Amino acid sequence: MQIGASLPVVDIGTAPNIVRDYAQAAERLGYAYLVAPDHVLGANPATDHGDRRVGTTANAYHDPFVLFGFLAGCTQRIGFAVGVLILAQRQTVLVAKQAASLDVLCNGRFRLGVGVGWNEVEFVGLNENFHNRGRRSEEQVQVMQALWAQDHVTFNGAFHHIQDAGINPRPASGRVPIWYGGHADSTFRRAAKYGDGFMPLAYPPNDAALAAFDKLRRLTREAGRDPAQMGIEVWVSLAGTEDDWRRELAFWKQAGVTHVTAHTTYSSGHHKRIDGRTSATHLAAITRYRAVVADLL
Repeated sequence: MQIGASLPVVDIGTAPNIVRDYAQAAERLGYAYLVAPDHVLGANPATDHGDRRVGTTANAYHDPFVLFGFLAGCTQRIGFAVGVLILAQRQTVLVAKQAASLDVLCNGRFRLGVGVGWNEVEFVGLNENFHNRGRRSEEQVQVMQALWAQDHVTFNGAFHHIQDAGINPRPASGRVPIWYGGHADSTFRRAAKYGDGFMPLAYPPNDAALAAFDKLRRLTREAGRDPAQMGIEVWVSLAGTEDDWRRELAFWKQAGVTHVTAHTTYSSGHHKRIDGRTSATHLAAITRYRAVVADLL
């Protein structure tokens, strides 16, 4: 089981020295990977959006490919994961090229988390269709996996047409790991068929989580794949007590979770953010967490 940490740019800031120092500190602490989110466009927070859920410019987000490309040159061992890239609002071949380039530059330390997104403002601004994003994203993964695996690709699908063309460089392994985020039935099926891992965030450590993992493994077998090769990532909040941390990590380990991300800013459902907003408070939290759970790994 790998332990990773979030990169809390929303709190600590976006300056190069800040994100470099944080990543290097996490690497020294023994964290296996860093997670960063993806948003391209935000609405004006001063505008009245009614009761619609709208992402705004109130929070800063680095482009994950640029961010991890920078951090790849500042670190030696720590991995990188997008949690998650909103794939359907981006051009597929361009994402395949960016991911392949990053994979080469960081020596295979990158996992590409993908999701369908929820902020329609971004899709409109990026000139992509918000309403067919699920179906398009399924084909997008197939296109990317073909481009990573083959020198030249011919693909004729519902949304993509490539005639004997390819990208260069390609990942040394012929694959960039795809991890699916979300909880819809269609997401389970896509992860089972095409994914290397699944990162659901809605489940606390209880029977509902175990049922979800069983469902994923069943669907993976039905897709003709080995469930033992399917990774599962959960996030744990560092706002709880040390006893909470140990109980939760022990539960996830017993459940067969492969990746646990220590998150300091995510707040939804059972997830709570820490009180601090500085780099020092976030580093103190992940330092303490790593020490408290070290013997459980």
